[in-house]
Amino acid sequence: MSSAGLDEPLIGPAEHGRVHVMTYNVRYAADDPGHLWEERRPVLAQLLDVERPCVIGTQEGLFGQVADIAADLPSGYEWIGQGREGGSHGEYAAVFFDTRRVLPREYDHVWLSETPGVVGSTTFGNLIPRMATWVRFSDVATAGEFVVVNTHLDHASADARRRGAAQLADLVESMRPAPVIVTGDFNAAAETSEPYLRLVAGAGLVDTWLKAAERRTPAYATFGGYAMPKVGGERIDWILTTPEVTPDVAAINPFRSEGRFPSDHVPVQALLRLPSR
Repeated sequence: MSSAGLDEPLIGPAEHGRVHVMTYNVRYAADDPGHLWEERRPVLAQLLDVERPCVIGTQEGLFGQVADIAADLPSGYEWIGQGREGGSHGEYAAVFFDTRRVLPREYDHVWLSETPGVVGSTTFGNLIPRMATWVRFSDVATAGEFVVVNTHLDHASADARRRGAAQLADLVESMRPAPVIVTGDFNAAAETSEPYLRLVAGAGLVDTWLKAAERRTPAYATFGGYAMPKVGGERIDWILTTPEVTPDVAAINPFRSEGRFPSDHVPVQALLRLPSR
């Protein structure tokens, strides 16, 4: 399984019976010389048009970026999200979805804090609000339900990451017995960090990257800083699931067009089989 070219997806549209999920930190519209949003946007649009995930969990996008992504996605996609500072203010943990494949039945936003219902609350030692957006979906073909939880843990406070992961574990448990898929930028290394161990060893979630049964891409680091990511580097962006979800394919996608990357992160993708009803 090689890196995607402009016209060749790593996973592409999923046939009925399987769900293609992507998590992607799209990098907020920062004043990054040579990497402005208006320069990155068309490359991201190319990537999403090639891959066509059923569900996309994004992190960091500001309202204008989220609106741009929605406009650039093929017809039939919709999205759910809220700025982490309330309303349209601040970065989003938005969830995009293909309504031809899945339909939302219920959703909410929670803040990673001791007061999860208080917009913008920060009580875990983080200076920046951190949140999760969750959506309960039904599969159009089977009517089976599953939940997607999308999040972005704190970049600066290890304690905030640890406590945020514990809160996410409780959130996942509250959604059971539905299958749950967790997407996000966790700002922590897979396999070794406290947040990972809390969610995988502690809460029993499955790391789709490790469990993919059919194939995987090279193990790129998921933060590349607008450059080709290192093989064997840290995976800080993950797709986790409850155990009854089967990962068939896992991909870390260093997609670029004419040398330009859509973000300083690269997307992580998984082709998943949900349990039959």
